[in-house]
Amino acid sequence: MNGPALLAPGDRRVSPGHRREPVIGLALGSGAARGWAHLGVLRALAAEGVVPEVICGCSIGAFVGAAAASGDLDKLTQWAETLKWQDVVSLLDVSLRGGLIKGDKLIGFFQRNFVDREFSELDTRFACVATELTSGREVWLQEGSVSAAVRASIALPGLMTPVMHGGRLLVDGGLVNPVPVSLCRAMGADIVIAVDLGSDMVGRAFHRAAIEPTPSEETEAGWTERLLSRFGFGGGDESAVPRPASSNGEVQPSLVSVISSSLNIMQVRIARSRLAGEPADVMISPRVGQLGLMDYHRAAEALAEGEAAVMRMRPLLRYVLGHDSD
Repeated sequence: MNGPALLAPGDRRVSPGHRREPVIGLALGSGAARGWAHLGVLRALAAEGVVPEVICGCSIGAFVGAAAASGDLDKLTQWAETLKWQDVVSLLDVSLRGGLIKGDKLIGFFQRNFVDREFSELDTRFACVATELTSGREVWLQEGSVSAAVRASIALPGLMTPVMHGGRLLVDGGLVNPVPVSLCRAMGADIVIAVDLGSDMVGRAFHRAAIEPTPSEETEAGWTERLLSRFGFGGGDESAVPRPASSNGEVQPSLVSVISSSLNIMQVRIARSRLAGEPADVMISPRVGQLGLMDYHRAAEALAEGEAAVMRMRPLLRYVLGHDSD
């Protein structure tokens, strides 16, 4: 899509009488801060001896996938595990045009500390998904600067400003292909292991707030309140802790709650539709609905659940890969 023809990895040629090993592809889905679960998934897959030859990512999946493809995964994992909310805020630059955050600080940090190279220089074949804002087309990014491609893929509408890339105005790939199984197949993957971060996102925050009010400043509500205040906005919280009742007695969620929950619904529905027609061979679904859109400082929880999700799917994973089942 909107790119050069994609070839099978390594242009493999198999001599007569020799069976070609299947090409393993990994599709890492979108999900903002919940995407740190990808780090746990990759760690657990490595422990199982699974080494993908193709990695495709969307949004935060592109961010993590690029680090994995460049050999920087351990470095990224260590950094994520040490993040505090103050560190996250320090990487955000305010914008009042096209999105709340410019993204220049974040991608500059990414370039300096992780991936700053061309796609052709990566250790593992990698590509990521973005959306052309003016046409709604799905765009597969696989050439040129990796960090520039990742910046386009993570441009969540309303949160991060769109990016002009290759003459096209691009935003988050989660609008069109939240779990890019199709891209993995196009790049020659015979077996696709996909990671879907949206299995329990819809309604989870509202339900949690109703039964477990958590006023601590370390909760998602407290964190988002501080973040919005830092940007000059008068509070709000994406965990959907109900606002005080209005004059007619109705409890109203905050603006951020409505926006983030709406994005969750949209991406979950799109992912389900795409995956129904383009199923993965193994679907790994970390249960990370308790994490909010900007909870990047809660990496430990996400990592642990990513590893647990792989363990739950280990029998199917071993069967599909032809490994011993014990």
